[in-house]
Amino acid sequence: MIHSPLFSFITKSSINHYTMTGKLAQFTWPALVANEILNKRLGSSNFIADFPSNTEPLLSHDQSSLSSKTMLNDQKDTQKNKIFVSTWNVGGIAPDEGLNMEDLLETRNNSYDIYVLGFQEIVPLKASNVLGYQNSKISTKWNSIIREALNKNNTHVLHSFKLDEEGLQGPQDFECIISKQMVGILISVWAKRDLRPFIQHPSVCCVGCGIMGCLGNKGSVSVRFVLHETSFCFVCGHLASGGREGDEKHRNSNVAEIFSRTSFPRRGPMLDLPRKILDHEHVILLGDLNYRISLPEETTRLLVENEDWDSLLEYDQLMMELMRGNMLKGWHEGAIKFAPTYKYCPNSDLYYGCCYHGKKAAKKRAPAWCDRIIWFGNGLKQIQYARCESKLSDHRPVKALFIAQVRVSSAALRSFQNLFLSERFEQIETPFEVSPTYEFVCKKQSSFRL
Repeated sequence: MIHSPLFSFITKSSINHYTMTGKLAQFTWPALVANEILNKRLGSSNFIADFPSNTEPLLSHDQSSLSSKTMLNDQKDTQKNKIFVSTWNVGGIAPDEGLNMEDLLETRNNSYDIYVLGFQEIVPLKASNVLGYQNSKISTKWNSIIREALNKNNTHVLHSFKLDEEGLQGPQDFECIISKQMVGILISVWAKRDLRPFIQHPSVCCVGCGIMGCLGNKGSVSVRFVLHETSFCFVCGHLASGGREGDEKHRNSNVAEIFSRTSFPRRGPMLDLPRKILDHEHVILLGDLNYRISLPEETTRLLVENEDWDSLLEYDQLMMELMRGNMLKGWHEGAIKFAPTYKYCPNSDLYYGCCYHGKKAAKKRAPAWCDRIIWFGNGLKQIQYARCESKLSDHRPVKALFIAQVRVSSAALRSFQNLFLSERFEQIETPFEVSPTYEFVCKKQSSFRL
């Protein structure tokens, strides 16, 4: 049992609150602490996706149909895939059905192969959400909006199919391969339908760095998968807040904890999959990293007003960490040519502190680039780094586009092509006409389809 004044205060106040309101039938601290401290640290297949994680992959590194001679003589080709990444702190505000995601997701361009969307504070970070049992209704709503936006070109087709116990049946351009929530952090990964069969070994790992150093009001949700023969890891983080001098040390500590405690399974003796974040070939860290600008508030606001981004970035805490290389050695970030993304007045283009007078004026927050996307590893090239102008929350979303080099096995591709020529495949029956790739991978459906 953990003993501390903070623990005692939270325990008593939280239990009293739920006892009086009658909202908690089974609220036991040993269970909560065990779940947060033990389960959140372990990599697992406990995530939501359009396809069950316990289904055997269509292709695998230990593909038994490939002879040892074929494997030895197998030629490796390289292809390039477009990866879209975004991060958005939505400030605990639930999305409404009319939320337009087209500008953020650039759906008009729709030439991307994989979308990785990270969110922070999808629920308010109050005691009932941090300490209670997780409610997935909000994450389901976000995923529903993402699905509709990414598959807008197929909306007329989707509406022609009915819902059944397994969800929506019908062809879609993009399908969810991983979606995982920890309190307010949500990461949602989507891939083109034809690319889905080549994505293997998905796994997730949650690390809580919040209250008592373990609860999930701050921390990370990391996902990994292998595309063809190249490993990817995406880390969606929400680090310690605070604009006072020295608060950046708490954020550095969070990063160190996340790197240390994140671990993924190797998945069997025949495989040697990467376990730690930096073991992967392509690594991207995204989120509300909360790094501020180490300047007096008045100076910061003046430089923002003059749009002097270069002068501001000289004192940006994350930029200084990247340059020093003490904690994030070898990491990269694209050139920032956009205004600070935090903190805005609600439904406004005014920074917080510029729109209030009297008592609220004392709660000023200097503008900062809290929302960032950085990467590690060779074979990644960033070709876009920008912010979007949604006024849903006090943060502006940030997006980045990457070109990723991916190794492709010629033998595996031939094996996959032969699969579609087999009699087994020809015997598959469907009530509607779809492409061969989609027809095969849809043999089993999960309950996530909306």
